[in-house]
Amino acid sequence: MSKKPQRSKGSKSPETKPAELMEKPVENAAEGGEIPEKKSFIKVMTPEEKQKAHKDGIIKTIVAAILGTVAGFIVFNQYGAGEDRIWYALLTIVFVLTYYLQRLIYPQLQIDPKEFKFKDWFYVEFIVLDFFLVTWTLLLN
Repeated sequence: MSKKPQRSKGSKSPETKPAELMEKPVENAAEGGEIPEKKSFIKVMTPEEKQKAHKDGIIKTIVAAILGTVAGFIVFNQYGAGEDRIWYALLTIVFVLTYYLQRLIYPQLQIDPKEFKFKDWFYVEFIVLDFFLVTWTLLLN
């Protein structure tokens, strides 16, 4: 006896495979019988745009690093070890002040802060706080 291949409840023919279904062109998809093009959501950047984005990324990193280092020196000179202060309040103050400073500095450097997304602001503020804490810690030792 020969065994017949088992069919699943949803399939209509045993020979049809999902890959084959995807590869078949759709007949009469549009009125002209043409297949509509797939829209790509990935923006293709020109070499000039890539170079500008790279340059802007470097500038953002340098500005954030300088602000964090300066904030570390200022807090060390004003509060020393900060034993009589709540350290996370100082951290929050540095975070807020550097955020607004960056919003003022970047337009001077031809970088539009309105184009920043959450990821960009998170990145630059992380750099600021990182440099702030490292500078303050090094000065305390």
